[in-house]
Amino acid sequence: MTEQQRNARFALTVLFGINLMNFFDRQIAGALGEPIRVEFGLNDTQLGLVATVFTLVYAAVGVPLGRLTDNWLRTRLIAIGVTFWSVLTAASGLAWNYTSFLLTRIGVGIGEASCAPAGQSLIGDLYPPERRARAMAIFMLGLPFGLFAAYMLSGYIGETWGWRAAFFVACVPGLILAGLALFIKEPPRGAIEQRTSLALPGSPFRSVLRIKTMWWIVLSGLLFNFNSYAVNVFQTPFLQRFHELGLRDANTISAVSLGLTGAIGLLLGGWLGDRLRVKRANGRVLVAAFALLFAAPCVFMALQQPKGGVVVFTILMGASSALSFAYYSTVYSAIQDVVAPNLRGTAVSLYFFAMYVLGASFGSTIMGALSDYFANQAMLNAGATQMAAHFRAAGLHSAMYVIPVLMLLCSGSLFGASRTIAADMHAMVTQTR
Repeated sequence: MTEQQRNARFALTVLFGINLMNFFDRQIAGALGEPIRVEFGLNDTQLGLVATVFTLVYAAVGVPLGRLTDNWLRTRLIAIGVTFWSVLTAASGLAWNYTSFLLTRIGVGIGEASCAPAGQSLIGDLYPPERRARAMAIFMLGLPFGLFAAYMLSGYIGETWGWRAAFFVACVPGLILAGLALFIKEPPRGAIEQRTSLALPGSPFRSVLRIKTMWWIVLSGLLFNFNSYAVNVFQTPFLQRFHELGLRDANTISAVSLGLTGAIGLLLGGWLGDRLRVKRANGRVLVAAFALLFAAPCVFMALQQPKGGVVVFTILMGASSALSFAYYSTVYSAIQDVVAPNLRGTAVSLYFFAMYVLGASFGSTIMGALSDYFANQAMLNAGATQMAAHFRAAGLHSAMYVIPVLMLLCSGSLFGASRTIAADMHAMVTQTR
C-alpha cells in the first residue's frame, strides 16, 4: 500500500467519524423533541422552528465556508468547525428557556457548516472517479450511524438522566476527532484527475450555476431534505403520540428505521452507482431516481398502519430509509462528476444552501404547522374546546402524508438530471484540460 493510499484510508476513517458526530449532534434535538417541548411549553410549530433556524444558519454560513474550502487548508477548517460545534452542543444542555436553546443550536449550525464542503472536496481529491461513489458512501455512513446513535443513546440517557445529559455526552468524541483531522495530509486539488489546468473564467458561482445538472440536483436536494428533516424531527413524537410508546422505545424504533437501515442503502447505492457509472454516464442518478420512486409507497403504507402496528411500521419505514439513503452516495458523487475540482467546495455549499434554505428549513416548520392545523381541526370536529393528546396524535398523523408525495417529486427531478448529466460531464472534462 502506498503512502497516498494510507493517507486516503486514514482521511476517510476520520471523515466518517466526523460526519457521524455531525449527524449525532444535529439529531439529538429531534430525538428528545417531546421532553424539550413539554419542559419549555412549546407547540409543534415552535418545535419545528428549532430545526428551521439551525438549517437557515447552516446554509447561510456554508456558502462562504465553501469558498474558503476551495482556497484554504480543508483539514484545518474541519478541525476548527468540529471543535466549535462540539462545544456548542454541550452548551445546549445548559439552556434555561426556548430562546437560549435556539441560540446554542445556531452555534452548532455554524460549526457543522464546515463539514460537508470540505469533507466532500477532500474525498474528490483522494479517490478517482471510478471509486468515488463507494468512498462517498463510507463518508455518508456517518449519517445513518449518527442517527442510530443519536436515537439510541438519547432515548436511554434522556429517560435515565434527563434530556440535558445527552448533549453533554456528545461533546467529548467531537473534540477527539477534531484533533485527528489535523493529522490528515492535505492532497493537491485536482491531481487525481490529472488535469493540466483548473482555471475557469468568470465568477465561480456563475460557473457552477451554468451546469444544467446542478439545477436538477438542487431541486432534488430541497425536496429530499424537506422530507428528511420533517421525518427526523417528528417520527419519534409520532410514535409516542399515535402508537403510545415511551421515549426510549420510540427512539429505538427510529434508530433502526431511520438510522441503521440507511447504511444498507448507502453501501448498495454506492456500489451499484459505481457499476452503472462505468456503463452509462447517468447511472448514478438513475439509481437514486428509482430508489426514491420505490421508497414513496413504503412510507404511505407505513402511515396506513393502525395504532399499535409498530412492527410493520418499522419494517416499512426501514425499507424506505434503505432506499432513500442511496441518494447520498450516488447524487453527491454525481456533483463531483460535473463540477471542476477547484469548484467542488463552492458547488457543494451552493447545493447545501438551496436544499437547506428551501427544503430542510421548511420541512420541520411546515410539518409542525400542518400538525397543529390538523390537530385543531380534529378538536373542532369533535366539538371540544381544549387540546388533548389524541388530537395532537391525529394532527401529526395527517400531516405526515405529505412525505410520500414529495418523495415522488424528488424522484422526478432526478430523472430530469439523468437527461443532462452526460453533456455536463463532457463539458467539465473539456473545460479543465
